[in-house]
Amino acid sequence: MDRAQKEQLVEDLGQIFASSGVVVVAHYEGMTVAQMQALRADMRSVGGGVRVAKNKLAQIALEGKPQAGMATLLKGMTAFAYSEDPVAAAKVCEAYAKKNDKFVILGGAMGETVLDQAGVKAVAAMPSREELIAQIVSCIGAPAANIAGAIGAPAANIAGILKTIEEKAAA
Repeated sequence: MDRAQKEQLVEDLGQIFASSGVVVVAHYEGMTVAQMQALRADMRSVGGGVRVAKNKLAQIALEGKPQAGMATLLKGMTAFAYSEDPVAAAKVCEAYAKKNDKFVILGGAMGETVLDQAGVKAVAAMPSREELIAQIVSCIGAPAANIAGAIGAPAANIAGILKTIEEKAAA
């Protein structure tokens, strides 16, 4: 890798660190190419990606960034999983780490906050953006459904009372 390629890689990593909602750092030592491709496919399905880079180049890319504290995690064979959605990359990495013991989550960063392993697990446990939107919509829709039921209930009750009176009169 010549100097121009290294500079381009540092610039690309800097863009990833600056624009991602979450970045997860993990060891991938011992993983096969097929396993890494499966992880990359999982990340692409949620709009994220996986990047492998030399630790020194990643440390250079982190200089001056809000996530600069993440540089302490860069030891050994590290991979970066990232996504714009602040929860997606953490969820995918957590799920992948459960089924592949060679993929070990070290930590990461969410915005300016540097996360340890427990922090990444906590982020993975949070609902995703789509799940939050669905919850909000259901909360907004529930009162309307309750109002419609309350408005319709007296009419149903009156109809039931009239039917009972009619049956008694007919008997």
